[in-house]
Amino acid sequence: MTASHSTATPVGVMDVGGGHITAALVDPASVGEVLVERGATIDPHADRDVLLDQLAGPGRALGPLRAGSVPLRGWSIAMPGPFDAAAGTGTFAGVDKFQSIAGIDLRAALAERLGVPPSAVRFLNDAVAYGIGEWAAGAGVGAGRMVCITLGTGVGSAFLVDGAAVDSGPTVPEQGEVHRLAIDGRPLEETMSSPALRRADHERSGRDRSVEELCAAARGGDPVALEVVATAMSALGGALRPWVERFGATRVVVGGSIARSWDVIAAPLHAGITRAGRTTARDPQLVPAALGSRAPLVGAAVAWTRGTDR
Repeated sequence: MTASHSTATPVGVMDVGGGHITAALVDPASVGEVLVERGATIDPHADRDVLLDQLAGPGRALGPLRAGSVPLRGWSIAMPGPFDAAAGTGTFAGVDKFQSIAGIDLRAALAERLGVPPSAVRFLNDAVAYGIGEWAAGAGVGAGRMVCITLGTGVGSAFLVDGAAVDSGPTVPEQGEVHRLAIDGRPLEETMSSPALRRADHERSGRDRSVEELCAAARGGDPVALEVVATAMSALGGALRPWVERFGATRVVVGGSIARSWDVIAAPLHAGITRAGRTTARDPQLVPAALGSRAPLVGAAVAWTRGTDR
């Protein structure tokens, strides 16, 4: 959407995914208002220069948002991990993507292609950007202490106090990342993730269904689908529960592709987080995310106005 009433200089933002990048101009004076949005596919396995040009080079779908088209405060870029936002470099260890740009000074490389000084490029984790966006303009508005979980091919997380990420200390998992937790002695994502759900379904039903198809089957009363979804979601809730309690979260916001089937996943997830469904006054409110793919764009802009890399 376009806002003609604002005269604030916008922030350029990017959300970098495994095979797609979305860039936008966001009005920092009107939280949540995306002025212009463009998307483009990328090849995360491409050679370094090819991939960098796909991310920010001229002639791409992002071209109209580049420096010179409109004045910008700078660029705030949401990156998947493992990524050191302050240093502007990522190892991408354990990820079968982005290996050609692992270890490079991504801030300098993107700044050159965007036509801005390196100081005008900042980074943050994509799940943190998502959480900040939901806190600022989505399902987390008004939450003093909030946990945001994104469910898809992996499990992303953000622990926020008044919209600021907390990634260290005794009240959060290591680096604030719940994918580091274990369920029954195994990495959490071996039980709860899109690949894990599909694998569990195949083992029980012999079928090869997408997560969307699996959730649709559960919605229709398929006993195997119901069991697969309930087992994974209640286990996730149980793994989250001690950290939600330690953090003192008043709200847990759940986003990502799997959360689109909220009517299917909410009950078992709630049961896991609230000790078999026994709700008390101390339990957090569990809600679906509201902004969808706009959340990390909004969150990246908010992070820019705070002047931090996270």
